[in-house]
Amino acid sequence: MSKTFAELVELMDRLRSPGGCPWDREQTYATLAPMLLEEAYEAFDALEEARLGRPEDLREELGDLLFQITFFARVAEERGEFNIDDVIDEVHAKMVRRHPHVFGDTTADDSAEVLRNWEAIKAEEKRAAGKLAGQDPGGSILDGVSTKAPALMEAHQISTKVARVGFDWTQLKDIFDKLQEEVDELREAIKAHADSNEEADHQHVRDEIGDLLFVVTNIARRLNVEPEAALKLSNRKFRRRFGYIERRLHELNRNFEDTTLEVLEELWQEAKRSL
Repeated sequence: MSKTFAELVELMDRLRSPGGCPWDREQTYATLAPMLLEEAYEAFDALEEARLGRPEDLREELGDLLFQITFFARVAEERGEFNIDDVIDEVHAKMVRRHPHVFGDTTADDSAEVLRNWEAIKAEEKRAAGKLAGQDPGGSILDGVSTKAPALMEAHQISTKVARVGFDWTQLKDIFDKLQEEVDELREAIKAHADSNEEADHQHVRDEIGDLLFVVTNIARRLNVEPEAALKLSNRKFRRRFGYIERRLHELNRNFEDTTLEVLEELWQEAKRSL
């Protein structure tokens, strides 16, 4: 028989109780934080398997993530801060408030208008809380984007946020023009570093590479591609193809050191055809 969410909460209560698990009782916000991040990444990785028709891993990882949320809420309850019901109440109220086109009288003809309304409602919420830019000296629409997120994910979220308030290229072609501009600037920075070998010029190269990646992230956003996920897929693909080369070299009783780049390229093309 299927378990309910209430039973999951009861299970957590049991684990944290005096007669429960010693390890679970010892956990705090600080010790749980890395686990929350790890479980989120594992769920993220499982998304691709689900997309390919293998949802079992995603089901398991979402369960692990839900358990972590329940764990945090239990610790918060013991600290006298809030409980899991408060968490649910708050997110339910927020979703109703931010979907007036569903639960109210507002209309939204497409997802772009939904997102514009969403940002306007968030701004109003911040204004009411005294956190809006102009009220809070450090306030910004980018405050909700974590600086601790992976860089590609952060860039995607930043560009998404500013695009919702109209700070965006008019068309995709404009972004490709910007991409070419950044490539040219990177070439110039590389040449300057090669000519001078100064640390400042090396920093310039790093800055230009960052700018180039930021523009690529914007292209991904405009094409509805999550760049972190796209790069993950490319990493996996490279691992498979490089593994193919390693196996072929082993079969040929050869190693990388005594294999020419021409032969390695041939093996790479074999891998691309095979994988």
